[in-house]
Amino acid sequence: MTPVLTRRSTLGLLASTAAVAACEPSRFIAYDGPEVTRIEVQKSARQMHLLHHSTLLESYDIALGFAPEGHKTTRGDGRTPEGRYIIDRRNPNSEFYLSIGISYPNEADVAQAEERGVSPGGDIFIHGNPRPMRNRGDWTAGCIAVTNREMRHIYAAVRDGTVIDIYA
Repeated sequence: MTPVLTRRSTLGLLASTAAVAACEPSRFIAYDGPEVTRIEVQKSARQMHLLHHSTLLESYDIALGFAPEGHKTTRGDGRTPEGRYIIDRRNPNSEFYLSIGISYPNEADVAQAEERGVSPGGDIFIHGNPRPMRNRGDWTAGCIAVTNREMRHIYAAVRDGTVIDIYA
């Protein structure tokens, strides 16, 4: 026998769905602070800083690629790139919660990979965590990961075109 939804059960279902949605924080928040003019990543310290010119706005603990030492040179090497890049895209529907793209590989990265006859890889992002309870530690394929709560703030504060400097 197929259950029949009555008006009362439909209203109850809608109310419980709304209650659950109200408990989950919105992925999209507003940011009205100073412009983030640069992102600085210190891989060895596992820190990322948002800056307005030389003024520190926020700092975050980060996770990196599963083999973080050294500059990313090859697809699948598990390294996070080093150097100056640009935030060049965003994905509100990322499987890693929210994500903003880093312009890796640049022309030099592509040329070095071509010399060796390999792919430099790509799709490097700053992103949240698809499993929010995951322990810290380096686990990405080369990206920079933060908590989902932190990613909501970063996604709102950082604009496409922002410079990102990634240091060893």
